[in-house]
Parts: sequence; C-alpha cells; structure tokens
Amino acid sequence: MAVKPLEDRVLVKPVEQESKTASGLYLPESAKEKPVKGKVVAAGPGKRLENGKRADMSVSVGDTVVYGKYAGTEVEIKGEKHLIIRESELLGVVQG
Repeated sequence: MAVKPLEDRVLVKPVEQESKTASGLYLPESAKEKPVKGKVVAAGPGKRLENGKRADMSVSVGDTVVYGKYAGTEVEIKGEKHLIIRESELLGVVQG
C-alpha cells in the first residue's frame, strides 16, 4: 500500500531514539520519550494558493525533520508507524 499525501502534508517515518545512554545504560520502554525527529517518506504537491497555483514545499523526500511531540496523525503502513503532518507543523529540517 502506498500513501500519497494531499495538499501541504508530508508522510514522516519517526526515527526511534537510542535505547542505550552515552554512559552505557539501557533505558526501559517506559522511560523513552515520543520521537520528535523523522525522515520524510512522501510529500504532497503543496498548498493551493488563492490564485489557483500551488506553493512549493520546503521539504522533500529523504529530508530529516523535527516536529512537535504531539504533531500529526499516526497511521500504520505495512506494519510500521508513520505520521502524516502538515508542513506548517514541522519545526525544522536537520542539516548535515
């Protein structure tokens, strides 16, 4: 099943944080925080403007993005959790 986001939405696969700390301690599942970083898997065509044209998306497939802890709608695709997030809910693009 393939999902193509509409308008200014993007499909993001969350990147799970490490279960081991820098000092070598393993974190239990209950101590982990919800991911706030992920990879863009698909992007919509962009928001339609009042003049009928579409605004360019500022993110593209493959970008690593940062989003709010409770942003977007969680969906399951092929047994893996993804988020559908509006471009305006994205906080930034990770560079480097």
